[in-house]
Amino acid sequence: MIFDIQIEQEEDGRWIAEIPSLPGVMLYGQTPEEAKAKVKALALRVLAERIESGETEPELVSVTFNAA
Repeated sequence: MIFDIQIEQEEDGRWIAEIPSLPGVMLYGQTPEEAKAKVKALALRVLAERIESGETEPELVSVTFNAA
């Protein structure tokens, strides 16, 4: 699975990263790198929970993130 990360800077200087294909997977960071790292970690937690609950097939063998 490939997930696109959208990142932009807020007016207050913080960076927000979001993975649109995973609703609710959005986090802030002080730098673009921090925001991307946090949103990747959250995405992996969400995917793990989906696999554990049977919502997603466990045939997932790799995850790729593309930062825009």
